[in-house]
Amino acid sequence: MSTPSKSGITILKGLYRFVQPYQSRFIVSLMLAFVMAGLSPIRPYLLKVITDDYLLLNKYSYLTAFAIWLLVLLVIESLVKFLFIFLINQLGQQVIRDLRIAVFNKIVGFRLSFFNETPVGTSVSRTITDVETINDIFSEGMIAVLADLLTIVAVISVMLWDNWRLTLITLTVFPLLLISTYYFKEWVKSAYQAERLQISNLYAFLQEHITGMPIIQLFNAEDKEFGKFKAINTQLKAANINAIWAYAIFFPIVELISSLGIALVIWWGAYGILHQVCTLGSLLSFIMYISLLFRPLRAVADKFNTLQRGLIAGERIINLMETENSTLDNGTISSGTIEGSVEFVNVRFSYLADKPVLNNINFKAKAGETTAIVGATGSGKSTIINLLNRMYDLNEGTILVDDQPIQDYKLAFLRSKIGVVLQDVFLFSGSIKDNIVLNNPEITLDQIKQAAKLVGLDAFIEQLPGTYDFNVKERGHSLSLGQRQLISFIRAMVFNPSILVLDEATSSVDHTTELMIQGAIETLIKNRTSIIIAHRLSTIRKAHQIIVLDKGCIVEQGTHDNLIEKKGFYFQLYEQQFKSIKT
Repeated sequence: MSTPSKSGITILKGLYRFVQPYQSRFIVSLMLAFVMAGLSPIRPYLLKVITDDYLLLNKYSYLTAFAIWLLVLLVIESLVKFLFIFLINQLGQQVIRDLRIAVFNKIVGFRLSFFNETPVGTSVSRTITDVETINDIFSEGMIAVLADLLTIVAVISVMLWDNWRLTLITLTVFPLLLISTYYFKEWVKSAYQAERLQISNLYAFLQEHITGMPIIQLFNAEDKEFGKFKAINTQLKAANINAIWAYAIFFPIVELISSLGIALVIWWGAYGILHQVCTLGSLLSFIMYISLLFRPLRAVADKFNTLQRGLIAGERIINLMETENSTLDNGTISSGTIEGSVEFVNVRFSYLADKPVLNNINFKAKAGETTAIVGATGSGKSTIINLLNRMYDLNEGTILVDDQPIQDYKLAFLRSKIGVVLQDVFLFSGSIKDNIVLNNPEITLDQIKQAAKLVGLDAFIEQLPGTYDFNVKERGHSLSLGQRQLISFIRAMVFNPSILVLDEATSSVDHTTELMIQGAIETLIKNRTSIIIAHRLSTIRKAHQIIVLDKGCIVEQGTHDNLIEKKGFYFQLYEQQFKSIKT
């Protein structure tokens, strides 16, 4: 990790738009910072007045009144500080709430290419850790540093007005403090950068290895992977200990410098009292001034590092928010009925430059008919589905739905009319019902049950504890692979799409489960445009047309019987993959 490449001002401007809804609270916090700075030197000054004008002159009648004033002042300072701390922390929490929502909303809108190129741990780190670190800019960074700097200016101003000689004596130790602060700042910044690097490594390691734990256990690799985990933790510990050393050395040095400043003030103050160029009240008040002066100076050094951490995290967030990887949604068609015809016209697409995945693809799936797409692994079958859903945008050509380019449809409307059943079914933690409707309030429980009966899964669900409220564990691990696949069919059915896509939908289920869903598939695809990607003959032999892909090109097209008669590419696939099935 390096220091921000963007300037601090640029980063703060980028983050300030999240502060604008709470601008009044931000302004009040700034005003309280000025009030705190103004109140800070009053108590030492009152001590000087009490000592010089009353105690030394044996005027004790006003001491009670001064004591009450000091108490009132202390209460006011405490209340102002309480309000200040509460407001800046509340502001920070409100900003990171809005920021986290904005970051997640941005990530949700990214194309699949972003997720293919970006580790999951990185996105999690941006959404949680980096956003939380930005909170420090507001709660412990920018405004708090300003409050401390204002306090330093106010205290030095009063000190100069009170006794400029004592002030100069006090400031003689400042070079030592500034040098110590500089080295502390650089030390902690370096330690923080190393710490953030190791935390990122830890996030990535945990996400990958917890997800892949079955493989680790099956191949008896626990000890080896545990050794890697220990190594990452050792490096993280070393980075943290390095930061601890910085704090452990810096704060005693500041105390030592502060004590040296007090010693110099007492030495010169005693001399000044003897020579009548300084009063006892000034000497006592300056001891308090030094405490008020060095405490914010020490805090500023620490808070500058907090601000630096926040700026680094802020730059990452801003870079993410400025990333242009979202699918353009400029379509105007957002309602109406889609009959379901799909046509690919001269479609070309590549994930990487000079490596085409689809080349000059032309075909038409008529409304209400079934089109099957077959081909070897990597031939571009799933890419066709991703392009139809606008998970990626075309390099060249046009995709038409009901003779309208898919870019003319609003993205949400287009995807609401396309139902997809994937080979790798993803279920969220929650109830079966929630996984079917995906929190769509318009779908009723009766619709869910009707779809479940169609699939033949209703009896199984009714036997579960809680039936449709049965708690599905993370990624659906409480259900078998076949059961998860069947739930994905129910999910597709309840949304009643105009276009149905089955992407290897039966390749991961056993023969019994496949037979169970065949009848449901036939019912579902009846009078509905269906695009089926499959290897099993039983799924595609009745298709109205079969498209055969090879290396991103359509090499054959026709019905099952026609393609078999040609004894071409499809016939070879049939011989290789389906010869065990009797037609």
